[in-house]
Amino acid sequence: MTAQKTILRALAGETLPTPPIWMMRQAGRYLPEYRATRAQAGDFLSLCYNPELAAEVTMQPIRRYGFDGAILFADILLVPQALGADVWFVTGEGPRLSTITTQAEFDKLVPADAIHDHLSPIYETVKLLSQELPSETTLIGFAGAPWTVATYMIGGRGTPDQGPAHALKSENRAVFDALMERITDATILYMSAQIDAGAEVVKLFDSWAGSLQGDDFANYSIKPMQRITAALKKKHPNVPIIAFPRGAGARYKGAHAAIGADCIAVDDGVSAEWAAENVQPDGCVQGNLKSTHMVTGGDALVSETRRTVDAFSKGPHIFNLGHGITPDANPENVQLMIDTVRNG
Repeated sequence: MTAQKTILRALAGETLPTPPIWMMRQAGRYLPEYRATRAQAGDFLSLCYNPELAAEVTMQPIRRYGFDGAILFADILLVPQALGADVWFVTGEGPRLSTITTQAEFDKLVPADAIHDHLSPIYETVKLLSQELPSETTLIGFAGAPWTVATYMIGGRGTPDQGPAHALKSENRAVFDALMERITDATILYMSAQIDAGAEVVKLFDSWAGSLQGDDFANYSIKPMQRITAALKKKHPNVPIIAFPRGAGARYKGAHAAIGADCIAVDDGVSAEWAAENVQPDGCVQGNLKSTHMVTGGDALVSETRRTVDAFSKGPHIFNLGHGITPDANPENVQLMIDTVRNG
């Protein structure tokens, strides 16, 4: 049955008449059933660490829409928490973390190989999903890429320009490099354990890659993802890897080879036509409809969906948004997008 899963076929390089489709953050606040389950859990982190409820919210968009892929419900900040950082969420404002900006703060973190027990509920969620998902649905695991995770661990929160991380990189390269290495080591173990638990594909999200300039982009976005990919491929040679260096712009070209990924996800900062010409010749591409169409809907949603499908139709493609769906999206627009992809 695995050989028939459309996402795995696309990741293997097959050009399909209808692209498989899933959506970043497809289990989320735009769905009333998600909001109900989150209320039942009590708070966001409790939801992430409750295997039954996390599996439930992962399943909700599959039941509602029949997506070809289900992405594990978790959060990229679970790895910092497993490493020993304090993590909490402020309602309406997002995550907060204790900061790592000095050697003394770094020294309080636990070794990468000590994270397993803390993250065991996540692996249990993956096991549940591997049993519950429809046979045609691909189970996708994920983690944040080291640079993006580091920006939160250094800044203590999301920042508009990732300024604190850039500052530490300039002012205390030793601590910065040590933190990047610790995150990289932990991410390899975390993603490998997801695969062991049943994930069929894994994705690396480098959401803040675009803020890295010059050699820093290669050194702190591409190279850590390449190291993670190589380690995972060594242990799990048949598991495809999707990499998403968001904001890469023209630097998406050549990313397949540089990272070693089976698929490069592209954001909506580049056109589908450009990505088809410059990225897709090297392998599967995922993307890249603007997520705002899930809010506004209408004829523009239909025409842009058709344009994206057409642009990528000559090579392997997984249809997705250019970034995650937002809480103000209309669930009916998601159905319209899916119908357009599948029915033209």
